[in-house]
Amino acid sequence: MVLYIIGLGLHDEKDVTVRGLELIKSSDKVFLEAYTSVLSVGKERLEAFYGRDDIIVADRDYVECQAENIYLPAKDGNVSFLVVGDPVCATTHSDIMIRAREVGVKVEVVHNASAMGAVGCCGLQLYNFGQTVSIPYFDDNWRPTSFYPRIKYNRMGGMHTLCLLDIKVKEPDFEAMKRGKIVYLPPRFMLVNESAEQLIEAEDIRKGGAYIPNKTLCVGLARLGQPDQCIIAGTLEELKEADFGKPLHCLVICGEVHEMELEALRPYLIENSTFEIDAEGSLFDRGETD
Repeated sequence: MVLYIIGLGLHDEKDVTVRGLELIKSSDKVFLEAYTSVLSVGKERLEAFYGRDDIIVADRDYVECQAENIYLPAKDGNVSFLVVGDPVCATTHSDIMIRAREVGVKVEVVHNASAMGAVGCCGLQLYNFGQTVSIPYFDDNWRPTSFYPRIKYNRMGGMHTLCLLDIKVKEPDFEAMKRGKIVYLPPRFMLVNESAEQLIEAEDIRKGGAYIPNKTLCVGLARLGQPDQCIIAGTLEELKEADFGKPLHCLVICGEVHEMELEALRPYLIENSTFEIDAEGSLFDRGETD
């Protein structure tokens, strides 16, 4: 009896590994995590390809408040918990692994592609990345900038920063709840344009020089791992006006850029971009952060 936490990759039902597919087909129960990310296809496509008609969708409430319903059945049979991307890229999944092991459930992970690896397709070297940050939606009453010190820390060390952008799936409508109705808001997926605007605002609030909105090179990426993936490089001021198309999106704030990385990025650079390159091709001056 095992809880298999299986990565599904980044695109559609066919991105699952052969081992993952075999385990899904043979499991007694199958859950699809629909909280931390989403595929480009729905549950029905997955069920048709996996040969099952009983996949249980685990939304945010299910994952956060009813996780025991996912791992406890693995005491009596095999359970597959399906995760978009790779299972070890989110603390949500690590928490489930820990809780399962604490009650004696054996856990096995089946890895797959994730945004944290696929981001290298833009030409930036993965070993030059620092801490990954999440950019949450701002609203009228909550404009958090807790991600800012990590970006500055990375930039001080010349490292790139991968920014994962907020998604809102099955979020409750609190105004409707006040009237005694359970209503969920439409799904929202943060775009590169929105994240660029928020990062510009964060710099204006913090004023720490972690990046310069009209100078620091950044890379916006959309639909990683899909046939129509989009990559555009430029400053935050430029990216906030670019058209990346439909979700999912992510953003990289560059640190020091090696000449080989720069050459790989050139095809994606906005025409007549205003980012600055000095005589040696450096895109980062540590003096920016002083």
